[in-house]
Amino acid sequence: MKIHIGSDHAGLEFKNKIVEHLKAQGHVVEDHGPHVYDALDDYPVFCIPAALATANEAGSFGIVLGGSGNGEQMAANKVKGVRAALVWSIETAKLAREHNDANVIAIGGRMHDEEFCLKLVDTFLATPFSGDERHVRRIGLMSKYERDGKL
Repeated sequence: MKIHIGSDHAGLEFKNKIVEHLKAQGHVVEDHGPHVYDALDDYPVFCIPAALATANEAGSFGIVLGGSGNGEQMAANKVKGVRAALVWSIETAKLAREHNDANVIAIGGRMHDEEFCLKLVDTFLATPFSGDERHVRRIGLMSKYERDGKL
């Protein structure tokens, strides 16, 4: 599976651990940065390219992370074709995929320990979209609004 990842300075160390974890599982990971610590960096510079690459590569997934994951999720969701979900529990990781067909996960690296965050990533990537009509319809409404500015 192809996975695009980006963070900010707060997520740098953890991003590198996620990359190692995913590569060890056989995934192809493209790291959109940052690659060095800079306390003044701006997460959109790294998270938007990760989201763009995810949106432009069918079947790929994205991971964005920072201290809380909030800003990173907001940045990713500015990209057409991205449905980024901030996850904080195993259940929200599952539901993001099952109900929303999310293609990007946002995680707050300062909100949980490393082991739990890796479980969130693994759960998200392993959970299929349910394909239920009601979820397809709702995603279609969001896509229509994104495209036309109308519901």
